[in-house]
Amino acid sequence: MGNSEENRYHFENHSEAAPRQERVEWHHTGDGNDFTPRDRKPAKEKKHIGRKILTVAAVAALCCGSGAGGAFYASRYLVSKYPAVNTSVSSSGDAVVEKLSTTKAQEGGRISTDVTSVASNVMPAIVAINADVTEKVQTFMGTMEQKGTGSGSGIIVGKNEKELLIATNNHVVDNADKLQVVFNDGTKAAANLKGTDAKMDLAVIAVSIADLKQGELSNLKVATLGDSDKLSVGEPTIAIGNALGYGQSVTTGVVSALNREIKSDEVKGTFIQTDAAINPGNSGGALLNSKGEVIGINSSKIGGEAVDGVGFAIPIDAARPILDKLMNQETKIKVADADKGYLGITVMTPQGVEGAYVESVEQNGAAQKAGIQAGDIITALNGQSVSKREDLTNQLSYYKAGTEVTVTVLRRESTTYGPKDLKVTLEKKPQGLQDQTQQSSDNDQNGNQGQNSQGDSEEENGNQNGWNMFPFGGF
Repeated sequence: MGNSEENRYHFENHSEAAPRQERVEWHHTGDGNDFTPRDRKPAKEKKHIGRKILTVAAVAALCCGSGAGGAFYASRYLVSKYPAVNTSVSSSGDAVVEKLSTTKAQEGGRISTDVTSVASNVMPAIVAINADVTEKVQTFMGTMEQKGTGSGSGIIVGKNEKELLIATNNHVVDNADKLQVVFNDGTKAAANLKGTDAKMDLAVIAVSIADLKQGELSNLKVATLGDSDKLSVGEPTIAIGNALGYGQSVTTGVVSALNREIKSDEVKGTFIQTDAAINPGNSGGALLNSKGEVIGINSSKIGGEAVDGVGFAIPIDAARPILDKLMNQETKIKVADADKGYLGITVMTPQGVEGAYVESVEQNGAAQKAGIQAGDIITALNGQSVSKREDLTNQLSYYKAGTEVTVTVLRRESTTYGPKDLKVTLEKKPQGLQDQTQQSSDNDQNGNQGQNSQGDSEEENGNQNGWNMFPFGGF
């Protein structure tokens, strides 16, 4: 599957932007004001007030008339002698139209993106994603669990003999117990995780082609990836996604800024800033250029609190190598709670730490046998990045007891931290922990469910029936 031709990205490099119209500048070529006033004896003032008023009025009228007439004839002279000044907008527009098949010149020389055509062509490559999620939150009483639902968007970026491969955000699928994809024609299908990159907020999920009918497949497209490295500020953008979970929608804007550096506890990198509306739900959807090519993957999580007119997308050239790696991983299916592997550690994520900090290690547990120590910071599991303790919890849910996994840790050595890869054979969770986890699951059937549109469950009724407890040491 990894070497399949269908599983590779195909994109085109496009020519440079339209040529700029040469700017015409005007300079006064005279020698300045060479009038030199002469010393004259002031004339004796005559007391003819009425005549003075009439004279002033006449002079003012003459000046105004001369100015207007002069401006009129000057403007006609300039237009006739320098026609490029008057036609620079439309001639530049013609150059753009020749290069961009999805733009056209309008009356008055203005350029507008044909959004209708772009949306129609790209919609078959955009999907809505629904997720049943379980969120775990650490409190002074232990770890609480809540069931909920979430929604997001995705882009069909690849296809092989067995699967359709869909790019989305990590936070859309994070903690998901079950994933469902809704295609543009309304077809629904189950999806499974291929891989995630929490640091860049990227993920790839897969839909089995066997679950789709031939007619349904013919309605789908693989998106064309563009070149985000060649973007310019001010270029038009189109965002398509499952806005607020209501269904596919289209918003427009421009590239507001490039290489915008964002640093947070969960996401770090440089991103595309746009004023096209990016909101909860169309996270994971496509940011397009006027040719209908994907130039970015939208994320409402980047940048923190939402601000009108400020949205961010992961540049496709930064995402491309990560997606290629994730697409070629084995498809992961969550295992039953009773079969899940167990490390035998407690972890936390202190502020400012990127990873899962090992607080304690159980005696003779799987982690201790492999050499994991208290104070280690777990940064990856089988090559999948771990930015916080929830990432570790979620990733362990795909591995059965008895499976050997590679745990990457940062360990303090003298004054610095160095990486270590440790092979760990997961053990079965102790019976006492299994019983309590099962009781939490049973109790949750009578609890309230939170819901939002970012792939994360959300507390709606405080610490009430929707929250359930299980021991913190269940890793």
